[in-house]
Amino acid sequence: MKIFLILGLLAALSCHQNSGDKNGLSSDQQGIQENATKQVAILKTIHGNIKIKFYPQEAPNTVKRFMTLVEQGFYDGLPFHRAVPNFILQTGDPTNTGSGGSGQKIKGEVNSIQHIKGTVGMARSENDNDSADSQFYISLSTLSQLDGKNTVFGQVIQGEEILDKISQGDKVLSLSLEASKD
Repeated sequence: MKIFLILGLLAALSCHQNSGDKNGLSSDQQGIQENATKQVAILKTIHGNIKIKFYPQEAPNTVKRFMTLVEQGFYDGLPFHRAVPNFILQTGDPTNTGSGGSGQKIKGEVNSIQHIKGTVGMARSENDNDSADSQFYISLSTLSQLDGKNTVFGQVIQGEEILDKISQGDKVLSLSLEASKD
């Protein structure tokens, strides 16, 4: 009788401990995913607004860090220091040199999401997957040469026509989070 009671208690304890382990994720990662799927980013420019959805399942730590920087107002007023037609827009460097950042590196979460127009990814050093910081890019066309090499963490879902109007030196007026209506 005691053995069955102990086995029952162990089984119950095991179920309780694993209840936060949905798809192998910690409860913190589950919270990030749940929060990120309920929010979108609104990037305001002089040309109009761009709405970005997140991919928290594919890049949970990148999404979390990006959302934290947005909430801190880090991106507000920063210029697009890189704008290459039919390639990418890039911002997130407070030094405007292409080599600055927030000072906190993000471990790479390279995934298989394809780069199409409006794909949002983290910029990084060419030979270091774990060198991303605060700089992010938005694809201006299909860029299959970048597939599987960078952390893609979002996609433009509204305002795609604004992307082609942005020039190098244009500023991010603000970047904020709002509840998703989907």
